[in-house]
Amino acid sequence: MPMNASDIERMIKSDIPDAEVTIRDLAGDGDHYAAEIVSESFRGKSRVQQHQMVYKALQGNMGGELHALALQTSAPK
Repeated sequence: MPMNASDIERMIKSDIPDAEVTIRDLAGDGDHYAAEIVSESFRGKSRVQQHQMVYKALQGNMGGELHALALQTSAPK
């Protein structure tokens, strides 16, 4: 069963409470999303480390219920 955008956002904010999260459904199928996530907790971390934080927040759902998620992460300007 595919995940919906609100579930993805909720899971991310659960682990990264200050995150500003924008989710787009890329294909209209509930399986392919793009997420833009801005969080102060990303400051000073590499892009890989930032993405690892997001994957951790998704609690193993990447590749299962959530087939594809294009990530754009950054610290606030």
